Amino acid sequence: MKPVCLVIGAGAGIGGNVGRRFAREGYHAVLARRSNQEGLDNLVQSIRGEDGEASGFLVNAVKENSIENLITQTETEIGPIDVMVFNLGAQTGNVSLEETTLKTFELGWRLATLSLFRAASALIPLMENRGKGTILVTSSTAAMRGNPLQHSHAAAMGGRRMLCQSLHAEYASCGIHLAHIIVDGMVDAPDTLGRILGSERFQTLRESRGLERDGLLLPEEVAETYFHLAHQHRSAWTHEIDLRPFSETPWWNS
Repeated sequence: MKPVCLVIGAGAGIGGNVGRRFAREGYHAVLARRSNQEGLDNLVQSIRGEDGEASGFLVNAVKENSIENLITQTETEIGPIDVMVFNLGAQTGNVSLEETTLKTFELGWRLATLSLFRAASALIPLMENRGKGTILVTSSTAAMRGNPLQHSHAAAMGGRRMLCQSLHAEYASCGIHLAHIIVDGMVDAPDTLGRILGSERFQTLRESRGLERDGLLLPEEVAETYFHLAHQHRSAWTHEIDLRPFSETPWWNS
């Protein structure tokens, strides 16, 4: 039986590329995303076309029991989850305090913090019984500092970071490696940044800062770091790491 890597938030950017990277190394990649069945099917088929193993599921993480059922189904039908990549975004856009509704603020928390708590609650006891497991959590600059118009996002991602610290403190000694990965920069991803900016602005940005300029985070290169983190020796685990293009100013200086 192949080891299993579950990716929650497997779009065409970081999540999909991480799943592909693990599949290349002999993992069965279980890819879950909220929408776009066609895109999910294409991702699964492209991994299989490279002689990898992959399965895909549409999952609305906010829906009650959705994450829990996904973990149960994966463990029952595919195999024990060795690595979980929690890659759900929680960006609700730049909105002033006056225009941030309670629903919008709560949605960020449900996506960034509550969903991670639910996933950890369902999976960590299983990993604890096995005495091993890895959880890789994608985060963002907003986890480290608040910016104007980011009330929901900053509060949600800050909560995600603290939850990661608490989980690490409680379960590292049980053999569970949890890493909080701060993506400190824009990612060259069509279905995240591209969706936010629109196709024309996204392409202009790629031409001015990305492509051969390496001014945008490349998802396939980010995936290399995820794979490395999952295979660190336990005598030298990384709990928190930040990634950014070489030309970007770090979050603490900008």
